[in-house]
Amino acid sequence: MNPYSAIINITNLRLRTFIGFNPEEQEKQQDIIINAEIHYPAEEACEEDNVAQALNYKNVTKKMIAHIENGRFKLLEKLVKDALDICAEHSSVSFAKVTIDKPHALRFADSVSLTLQYANPNTLKEAS
Repeated sequence: MNPYSAIINITNLRLRTFIGFNPEEQEKQQDIIINAEIHYPAEEACEEDNVAQALNYKNVTKKMIAHIENGRFKLLEKLVKDALDICAEHSSVSFAKVTIDKPHALRFADSVSLTLQYANPNTLKEAS
């Protein structure tokens, strides 16, 4: 078992995209706020100080930005799943969680958010 488990947090990534199924939501981009948590074993990165051994959070974030800003989504569930899939794409990721807030979605609330998480089944087998 790896003694060094890294947790990358991407906090309050603010983007604009088409999200929603109402006609006005399909015509105008809306603000969203993304929070992501990515776990991966970091023993080699810690010991060797080698960039190639670390998960590149800049690449993950750039891919998420491109996909979301160029996409159209009817459901928050689909948007969150796509962002989560990008976070969990690297084979070393053991766990990932993404929450996306849609500010101003409800009249009397600051935002509505949805969270999905992923656990790598291969990592779970190794841990037991």
